[in-house]
Amino acid sequence: MNCTQCPVSCGADRDEKSGACGVKGLKIAKYYLHPFEEPPVSFKNGSGCVFFCGCSLKCVFCQNFDLSRNRRGKDLSERKLADIFKKLEDAGAENINLVNPTHYLKHIMGAIDLYRPKIPIVYNTHGYETEEALKLADGFVDIWLTDLKFIDNALSKRYTARGDYADFALPAIKFMSQKPLKLRADGKMLSGCIVRHLILPLAAYDSVNVVEFVASLPETVYFSLMSQYTPFGEIENFKELNRRITRREYEKVVAAVKEYGLKNVFLQDYDSADENYIPKWDY
Repeated sequence: MNCTQCPVSCGADRDEKSGACGVKGLKIAKYYLHPFEEPPVSFKNGSGCVFFCGCSLKCVFCQNFDLSRNRRGKDLSERKLADIFKKLEDAGAENINLVNPTHYLKHIMGAIDLYRPKIPIVYNTHGYETEEALKLADGFVDIWLTDLKFIDNALSKRYTARGDYADFALPAIKFMSQKPLKLRADGKMLSGCIVRHLILPLAAYDSVNVVEFVASLPETVYFSLMSQYTPFGEIENFKELNRRITRREYEKVVAAVKEYGLKNVFLQDYDSADENYIPKWDY
């Protein structure tokens, strides 16, 4: 399989060697019922998260650093992945939440061919996607849960391995934003799109750009503004990232949310920065 699943399109035969994502084959770091997603996703019992290893984006501040750099995890087959879907479903998961799935799309499709969960499927992505891959995923995805990390490519050049992040993320999110919103009467999300954004130190100006972009999307799109940035990863050479965001930075972005009139919004409290939000990789 010459891998072209993410925008890097490295062409690696990932059955034999690692691609730009740093992994070969199929590998996950953890699966469990996760209580800290957005309320209509975690809902009552928790979201059935499957955390995939590796990542071609390689954010220096990654909150799931051990996972994205492939330091932990176990190899498994598509059959075993299908069994995990069934196990999470039987445990009462509100949905199957595919975390960082981009470079495993074909493996995931193979697993779903073996077992299609009877609960919603969430595609939990960093947003660095091609429309071609998203169109394939759209055949089984019920809920798009996507980051929009940056609009200013100067930030993506500084903090990631991919200076063209926004060139791919913005059209990808426009595609995802077309997913019809379906909420059960009790508030559980069955279908839709949630756009997440993590405010970074010294980058509140770009967070305002993100808010402006989200305001241009259909009103059915939910916006999740996260204040939980915690210094983590390989940030020794990035002094600005060695602190949490200030209240002033937080309030500037919240003011933009109000100014642009976003309708469906989840706001983390300013004091939400806490390492408890980072899963323990004990699988």
